[in-house]
This record gives sequence, structure tokens and C-alpha cells, in this order.
Amino acid sequence: MRLGIENLLTDKSKIKSLKKKRVALVCHPASVDKNLIHSIDLLSSKIKLSAAFGPQHGVKGDKQDNMIETDDTFDSRYKIPIFSLYGKVRRPTKEMMETFDLVLFDLQDLGCRIYTFITTLLYMMEECAKYNKEIWILDRPNPIGREVEGLSLIPGYESFVGAAPIPMRHGLTLGELALYFKDHFKLDVDLDVIKMKGYHFKKPGFGWPVERPWVNPSPNAQTLNMARVYPGTVMLEGTLLSEGRGTTRALEVVGAPSLDIPNILEVMKRMSPKWLKGAILRECHFEPTFHKHQHQLCNALHIHTDGDFYNPKLFKPYRVICLFLKALKKVHPQYQIYRDFPYEYVEDKLAFDVINGGPFLREWVDDPRSTAKDLEVQLLRDEKAWLKKSKKYHLY
Repeated sequence: MRLGIENLLTDKSKIKSLKKKRVALVCHPASVDKNLIHSIDLLSSKIKLSAAFGPQHGVKGDKQDNMIETDDTFDSRYKIPIFSLYGKVRRPTKEMMETFDLVLFDLQDLGCRIYTFITTLLYMMEECAKYNKEIWILDRPNPIGREVEGLSLIPGYESFVGAAPIPMRHGLTLGELALYFKDHFKLDVDLDVIKMKGYHFKKPGFGWPVERPWVNPSPNAQTLNMARVYPGTVMLEGTLLSEGRGTTRALEVVGAPSLDIPNILEVMKRMSPKWLKGAILRECHFEPTFHKHQHQLCNALHIHTDGDFYNPKLFKPYRVICLFLKALKKVHPQYQIYRDFPYEYVEDKLAFDVINGGPFLREWVDDPRSTAKDLEVQLLRDEKAWLKKSKKYHLY
């Protein structure tokens, strides 16, 4: 199995064409080859880079929490500017675009709509179209596979964590998403996808090639298990519940002080046992060293996909967390779920709604008469529509 960056480096004609242009690179800590050599170093051995760009958390991935900005800097080794696309700006400025003729986009994604790297991809594509620049996507795996899940974002809820009307779990690689973006937004952009070779979405990795080491694409994306559960657990960022930040298992555990977890789990099983298949939910406890509920004992659930019980076709992380919130509301009717603060610079909507691309899920959670079947109807409608639309962009 070979990544897009690995195929590019062995393509003599493409390297020759790059030598004739000013080339920039969008990268982060997981932009590495099979030997864990970073793309900046790999490319600099073949061509002269003119600039590099970093997404949220920075090129070095040093910014721990959400909404922590990164400054522009300068790489003293390769003598190039490092521009932040999560600092003073979210999309590259005219001055940044003038530093290159062609940009290589080499980010490891998590396969989830809210993961901001896909919005950075769209913004870069839009600016390349505007300034007549080329963009090549160096494709990488979608670690959570082809499965599609979640409500689609509705018009009016676009944000930096919602670039397009796609479901939470989109089932595409970044190269495939780029092809969709070009069509959907009618972008007149010179786009090339440097495909992977020998890549598939089937066993044994279910999206992630098991022979490849895992490098955190962002500080809290610390395991493959986190990636698999993230399309569900990320919703907790818009609540007063802890998603495990400040622990060693961020975005793998969900909880808060004084929750009756055994009762919540029983209610979940009664409401929709089908939604709990394909993984194991284990009661646990944690005490965050920072972030929500700092230094307080939290009663929680840990979602496990790291065993031979994992079944990617049955496991539905989005539905699991929807069910958790619904059961929480039944067991603790007075519990204040939603966090009221600006999320990714959106000030006129609840963070939970921004994350979910609309108010439907919140309304379903809050309605004492709603059932799992009510949500399933809407989910299946959105998922089937996206599967039909996205299939034409499949490269693998």
C-alpha cells in the first residue's frame, strides 16, 4: 500500500514538472510516509518548496484545545514562510497565494464533517480557483472506512466545522472529497488527485492499513479507536458533558459528575439495542486534569472498537451518542445538556446545533415524545441520499 505522497515522489514526470514551479505544501504532524519521514523533508529532497501552510493545531500540532490560534512563523531550516490557516485568517490571503503556483495538500483526515481539515481543503480550493493556482491532493486513508452516518448539514448552518451539506461521517478520502467539492461548488480549479495504490476499505484495518503507524493528526486524535468513535463523541463539545479532554482518552469517553451510568445504559438498551452493536460500551470513571469538570470525578462510558468484537458495518458512533443523550434526558430530566458559548466563531447559534449542522437532533433529544425510530427515519433519508450522491467520487 502506498500513499499519495509516496507515489508522487516516485513519479519522475510529475517531480520534473514541480521543479519548474513555485510549490507550497499544506501539512501537519501526520503528513508522513511509511518510515515516518515528514512530507516537508521528503519533498525538499526533490524540489524547492516556496511556502508551507498549517491547518488547525498548526504544522507541528502543538495547540492542544479547540479554538486556539496559531501564528505565522518561518522555517529556519528550509528558509520558507509557514502560514497559519487557523490564526488571523481561516482562508489563505492574496499575499499568501502569491507565494506559490501550485499547492500540494497532504493532510491526514478523520472522515468526519466537523474535522476542520476538510473546510481548510475547500477554502484552499476556492482561493486556488480565484487566483488561478493549481492544487494537487496527496491522498491518504479515511481511517473510519466507507460507512456513512449522521444527519446532513442544512442550509444556513455552514461554518468552519460544516463546509458542505454532507453527513457527519462522510465515507470519503480527502481526494474524493476534493472531487465532490469541485462539482458541488462549481469550482473552476486545476485539480489533480495523486491516488494511493493498494488501498482498500476492507479488512483487516477497516479503512486504516494496519501496517502503518498511527501519528496524531491533531493532539487529541491519539488512537484509531478515537477516530472510529469521534463522529459521535465530538458532539459532546457542544455540551456541558465531558468528552474526556484533560484525560488520556479524549473523545473516547463521555461523562460528567453524578451521572447514573448503569441506569443510562439500561435505558439505551431498551430504547434501541440495534444501535449498540459492533462495539462495547464500558462503564468507567475519570477526573480531568483540565477542561470541563476539572479535578472532579466523572461517571462515564468508554466506547471500545479495539477488539475482535468490532464490526464497522454495525457500529454507529453517531447513533450511540444520540442514544446516550436521549437516555440521559430520561434518567436526569433536569440536567442542563447544552453549552452556551460561541463555537468556531459562530455566535448566533447554539454550539450543539453548529456541530450537528442544524437543530433537528437537539429538538429530538429534548422532545419527551420522540423515539429512536423518529430519528432513524431522518438519518436513513440523509444517509441514503449522500450514498447515492457520493458514490461517483469513489476512487478505491
